[in-house]
Amino acid sequence: QVQLVESGGDLVQPGGSLRLSCAASGIIFSIYAMGWYRQAPGKERELVATITNSGRTNYADSVKGRFTISRDNARNTVTLQMNMLKPEDTAVYYCKATIGRTGNWGQGTQVTVSS
Repeated sequence: QVQLVESGGDLVQPGGSLRLSCAASGIIFSIYAMGWYRQAPGKERELVATITNSGRTNYADSVKGRFTISRDNARNTVTLQMNMLKPEDTAVYYCKATIGRTGNWGQGTQVTVSS
């Protein structure tokens, strides 16, 4: 049974930093592509960053230069380091594990950027 558990969401001031983590179980983590997505109130879920099983990364234009995705295959975790946070980064952030056409989602963690 696939389980993805996100953590690290919080309330932070503009310009601040947060580090999100996603712990995976029930999968052979190293062969999955992993990603972070977010959904703000009233908006559709959107891609934030992805990392392939070989470590190739991709970012949404809105977060390039501010966010960094990484993975630790020994610990079955994927991390999103978020710097220079803006109010428009406020959203529920979701972790996704993908292999082929199959995707599994976590429950999400809330990130609020506000003064």
